[in-house]
Amino acid sequence: MQPVLEIYAPDDFALWPIAAWKQFEYLTLNGGLDPAEVGIAIMRIAECNDLDPDPENGDDRPPRPADPTESFLHGLLTFDSLHVTGGLRVTDTSTGITFVPGCCGGLEDWRDWSSVTDGTGAAMFGHDPVALAERDGDTVRLTVDREQSDSPVIELPVTDLRHLLAGAERDLTDFHQLAANWIAQHLPDQAIRVTAAVADALDLLQPNAAP
Repeated sequence: MQPVLEIYAPDDFALWPIAAWKQFEYLTLNGGLDPAEVGIAIMRIAECNDLDPDPENGDDRPPRPADPTESFLHGLLTFDSLHVTGGLRVTDTSTGITFVPGCCGGLEDWRDWSSVTDGTGAAMFGHDPVALAERDGDTVRLTVDREQSDSPVIELPVTDLRHLLAGAERDLTDFHQLAANWIAQHLPDQAIRVTAAVADALDLLQPNAAP
C-alpha cells in the first residue's frame, strides 16, 4: 500500500524546479524522493487548489495577490478544505493486481480506509474505475472496478490491512518531513504556512513546522 499523487504537470511551470513526469501518472509519496520530485509534488498539491475566489457562490476568500508565487499558492493557503488528486494504491505482489483510486479520489481522504477496518465496513475511492473496499468478517475484499462483473479483486486479512495503513501513514509523515525541508529552502517567505497547509492537505494530525 502506497500513498500516490496523480500528476498533471504543466509544460511551462517555472516558479521552482520540478521533475519531468508523464501526465496522469502517479508519484509515490515517501521520504525517499529527490528534490525535483518533492518540487513537483508541492506544485501538484498547490495546483489542485489553484482556483480563483468566487464571491458569488459564497467564497469569501481574499483576492489573489499580485506576486506570481503567492498567487499560485493562494488556494492552498486559503481554502478550508483542500483536495489532492490520488489516494492509496494497493498491489498484490503475488498476482500483479493493482487497486488504484478512481477519478475524483483524493489523498486527503486516505483515513476513510478506517471505515473498512473499524467502521461501516465499506468505502469507495473515486469512480472510473469505481474502486470499492469491503470487509466481510476478518477478510477485506478490494474490487478494482465495481462496475465490471469480472473485475479483478484483492483479498487480505483485516489485520494485514491495518498494518498496511500504518505503513502508508509513515510514508506520508516521512514525505511531509522531507517536504518541510524543501519548502524552507525554496519557499522561505511562505515556509510555515505552506508546510502547515501540506500537512492539512494530507490529513496529518501533527504537522511539522518548517524551520
